[in-house]
Amino acid sequence: MALGPRLDLRQSQSLVMTPQLQQAIRLLALSNLEVEAFIADAMDQNPLLDIGENNGDGPGAEPPGEPDFSLQDFGGDDGAPQGNFSDGSADSAEAISRTQDAMDSPLDISSSADLFQHDCAVDAPQAQGLADGAGLDGSLRLDGIGGGGNFDGEDSGLEARLTPPVTLSEHLHAQIAMAADGAVLAIARQLIDNLDDAGYCTIDLIELSHALDVPLGLVEDGLAAVQSLDPSGVGARNLAECLAIQAREADRYDPCMQRLIANLDLVARGALPQLKRLCRVDDEDLADMIAELRAYDPRPGLRFGGEASAAVTPDLFVRQTAAGWAIEINADTLPRLIVNRQYYTEMTRDVDDKAAKGWLNEKLADANWLVRALDQRQRTILKVASEIVKQQDAFFRRGVEHLRPLTLRQVADAISMHESTVSRVTSHKYLACARGTYELKYFFTRAIASADGGEAVSASAVKAQIKALIDAEEPKKILSDDTLVDLLNAKGFDIARRTVAKYRESLGLGSSVQRRRQKALAGHR
Repeated sequence: MALGPRLDLRQSQSLVMTPQLQQAIRLLALSNLEVEAFIADAMDQNPLLDIGENNGDGPGAEPPGEPDFSLQDFGGDDGAPQGNFSDGSADSAEAISRTQDAMDSPLDISSSADLFQHDCAVDAPQAQGLADGAGLDGSLRLDGIGGGGNFDGEDSGLEARLTPPVTLSEHLHAQIAMAADGAVLAIARQLIDNLDDAGYCTIDLIELSHALDVPLGLVEDGLAAVQSLDPSGVGARNLAECLAIQAREADRYDPCMQRLIANLDLVARGALPQLKRLCRVDDEDLADMIAELRAYDPRPGLRFGGEASAAVTPDLFVRQTAAGWAIEINADTLPRLIVNRQYYTEMTRDVDDKAAKGWLNEKLADANWLVRALDQRQRTILKVASEIVKQQDAFFRRGVEHLRPLTLRQVADAISMHESTVSRVTSHKYLACARGTYELKYFFTRAIASADGGEAVSASAVKAQIKALIDAEEPKKILSDDTLVDLLNAKGFDIARRTVAKYRESLGLGSSVQRRRQKALAGHR
């Protein structure tokens, strides 16, 4: 047996993922807005990429071809491939070779046939072609489901949308000059800048006194000036002080109301007998005081605008038409990317350097691949969304009570895709329909067995039933969790008490004891 070094030649097969294919898989998990940012970054790095017009007449636009690769068989959280290419070939090396050839061949995608020409569903024709079953451009339709509907909306006007709301700080600074002057005015402005969004003073007065090197009494005068401003209650240091300021403004801060505000914990617990003794009032007076307390604003600063919260932008629109469900990608957040062939031709004609031509060919291949990957992403998303709408047809027509139990595997099996691909497609993407805007993950819920052995129902449907039962309960007949279990069993839901309690808490609904106290207080309004 020789113990020296030697060279061996071995032949083996392995399935690897090219960087371009990894990029295509990552694109699946991105929302339309994230893809838009990705496209902007890609255009900065590749001069051959351009944004085309939605009418398909942009430079370099050509009819789309069928993608030579499929993302449906690539799964796993680690990004490793778990399967073969879509043509079913067992020869992985040959499949990878064909994929590389596809990357090197030119491909420009046009929106004239399969991509989406509407900025959103409201731009789609409402009557044209719907009666005869013709689909929207760039949309999928599930036939056999009747009904009508549209996404008609109202334009509130450009000026109204662009005018920012007045902030609390701006509102207070505009008033403070009339309430104070000199050093007190300067301190009051400092305090206004340290109010939180609800209008509460968050800075310690002693610390501010030391920081400004002024007497504490002067700082307190500045706070009093702030508390005299509109809205009433602004500048308070806690809830009790906020309510007390508003009570004084309404000339209702008598000793009884003072004791009531000093015992807000008893008000929260609904301890009416204790409150009557402390405030020295009868039932009628206590009811009036509690009703007035409820009329005060515990967060006066929230009446004014702050930083605009980011609205959820849907990635998909679902409309019910005369011929069925029409599903459309939100093209307003997904620009059409094209390869500028004319620019490529001009550059290669004027360039003699071999390295420069090689760089241009590399950029052309990258651009072709990215356009192809974006087209495949759209097709995959529409395919998954159409199956979700098909499975949850009852939800779209009748509401959350009819949401069916659904898993990723069920959708994956129905459309012959890998489960992890469906998971990527449904991540961070939102669907807008007549009932509102929902994340695609919302339609996947666990099953609750039927008490009579019938079809299982979704957990979301059970939560909706629990909320409906609690909303309809009478103040003198508060439903316990055991009673809720019995009522749900009578409706055909086989559910345990601990599950009812968990669902009730997830809905933000208190226990029977807490609800009894809340409704007792509500009866004193």
